[in-house]
Formats: sequence, C-alpha cells, structure tokens
Amino acid sequence: MAKDSDGFVRAIARGFAAVEALGRPPGRHTLSEVAAIAGLSRATARRMLATLIVMKYCEADGRYFSLRPRALGLGLSYLNALPYWGYAQRALEDLRNEIGESCSLAVLDETEIVYALRLPAQRILSANLAVGSRLPAHVVSLGRVMLAALPPDQRAHYLATTEFKHITPRTITDPVLLERELERVEAKGYGWVDGELDPAICGIAVPVRDHGGRVVAAISVNAISGTMDEATAKEKYLIPLRRTAQDIRTQSFSTG
Repeated sequence: MAKDSDGFVRAIARGFAAVEALGRPPGRHTLSEVAAIAGLSRATARRMLATLIVMKYCEADGRYFSLRPRALGLGLSYLNALPYWGYAQRALEDLRNEIGESCSLAVLDETEIVYALRLPAQRILSANLAVGSRLPAHVVSLGRVMLAALPPDQRAHYLATTEFKHITPRTITDPVLLERELERVEAKGYGWVDGELDPAICGIAVPVRDHGGRVVAAISVNAISGTMDEATAKEKYLIPLRRTAQDIRTQSFSTG
C-alpha cells in the first residue's frame, strides 16, 4: 500500500517510527534524537511520545525517553502468531543438543533475514546476534535458502534492485553469480555459506515449509570456518536439519 493511499494511516506510521527510534542504542533518547531518527518534526515526535507514555509503551526521565517492558509485547505478538514458533524452540534445542553446534531459525523480511530463534553452542559464535537481529539475506545460509524459494519474478526483482556490499573478501556481490548460487541452492535443497558474513563462521541451512509446501522460514547449523567444508557439513548436519524441519512442519501445521 502506498503512503498516499486512502487506507494509509499516517499517525500509526509515525507512532511506529517513534517506537523504532526508541529501540535504537543506547536505548534512551532526547526528543530531538527521536525526531531525527524517525524522520519526524519535533512537534510530531512530541505528540507521538506523549501518546506512547499514556499507553505505557514509553517513559520519560528528564530530557530522555525510553521504552517500557510493555513494548516487548509488540515483537512477541509476531512470534506468538507464528504457528511453528513454539514447537520450533523445542525442536532446535534437541538439534543443538544432538550435534553440539549453534542452531538458528529465521524469517525473510524483504532483503534481510530476521532471527526468530537463536541457540548458541558452548563455542559461542556471533554472540551479538539474538532474536530480532537482522542480517543481509545474501550473505548467510538462512537467507540463501529463503531467497532461492522466492517466485521467479520476486527473485529477479531482488537481484535487480538490491545493493550487494562486500562484507568479507568472500562475499558474493555480483548479481549474476548470486543468481547462479541461488539456482544451485534451489536444486540442492539446502544452502551453504562459508566466510561471507564473518571469516570465522560457516553455516548450512534448510527450508521450513508449511502444509502447502510454501517456505515460511529456514533453520541452520553454524560452525567455525575451517573446521569443515561443504561436503563434511552436508554429511554431518543435513539429515538432522531436514528431520528437524520436517518435525516442525508436521507438528505445527494442520492439514485440515
């Protein structure tokens, strides 16, 4: 829906922009900072913050504003609405305990993945990543799997309009090469990425499908780069990953 559509409620958009601004580090901001981050005038930002305070999503401490615990419910509402999220927590815990490596579940949000679950192993990898963290989809195995599952027209639009930046020397940034890689992922049924986001991390991922076969998420296993190659990861982790993905699908989606 376009912002100039009759159905677009500008006040709601501004309110969410203020909430997102307050969620930026360091977690407390002045009125001027909220206005600048959210792209609002000071007067509009003041009204939005006043409303959020009344609704108990925000509090003021002198010049500074910060979110209250009630705001956490906004994110949890999304997670709780995912039909597979509750069972996926148990399934990924079992997988992590079985293989001894970090396991994650993510969803695709346009050009980025968003972590919905992340269970680190004892050898913690990227400890700064948590539920809600975002990463460019093209540089991680989770993203490759979900991008490969896009309808052809959506995949073509993504490749034509996304700016791919080098993060490490291994990062694929050429749209033609990335398209070939996504075709390979689609054909193989899994994604493998080594050192494209972090030189120290590799990962293998498979899709999670609903009862109709549509890819709704992806799960992955991550390990320390250099400890294994794609063939080894496939041999060790692909069967447990696919079993877990199938268990999530079976337990979470009704065929009725």
